[in-house]
Amino acid sequence: MNTIQHEKKMIRQVISKIKKEIPLEEKISRSISILRKIEKDPFFHQAKILLAYWSLPDEVQTHGFVVKWSQSKRIILPVVDGDNLRLKEFRGTHNLITGQKYRIPEPSGDEFKEIETIELAIIPGVAFDRHGNRLGRGKAYYDKLLPGLDAMKYGVCFDFQLMDKVPANTCDVRMNKVFTEE
Repeated sequence: MNTIQHEKKMIRQVISKIKKEIPLEEKISRSISILRKIEKDPFFHQAKILLAYWSLPDEVQTHGFVVKWSQSKRIILPVVDGDNLRLKEFRGTHNLITGQKYRIPEPSGDEFKEIETIELAIIPGVAFDRHGNRLGRGKAYYDKLLPGLDAMKYGVCFDFQLMDKVPANTCDVRMNKVFTEE
């Protein structure tokens, strides 16, 4: 294991430990603060087609945000397909099905192919730094998706996930902004 891989592994372990100590109710409360900041962002208001995500219990909680904004914007969510992410439009919680790989609720229906029409992407991560670098879970799903996405990219994380520096490669796609509670 090289130095960068080792650093990434260590950061993932530390963040995972902290996340486990925070109750879901607190994660939800912190998430509301983070997402309210995005809702006040001028670019968010202009954007008509957003890429978001249906959160896992340890991530910034997006369920209410996705449901709320799907009333006035097109919300696209990733669906795990093997080693890649496919995109599908969120059309209400009644159209979510349990994903095969991680048991994450995912939209059913046809694949969303007009990736170039996505104006804003809200991206989760294990950690981010102040330069917009992102550290994911290590499966490279977003690493494959983000280079083809010509949209404004907003990283979302809890305060303790924002670091001075996360290890990044030259091919990693930076976030335009990173939002935390603070």
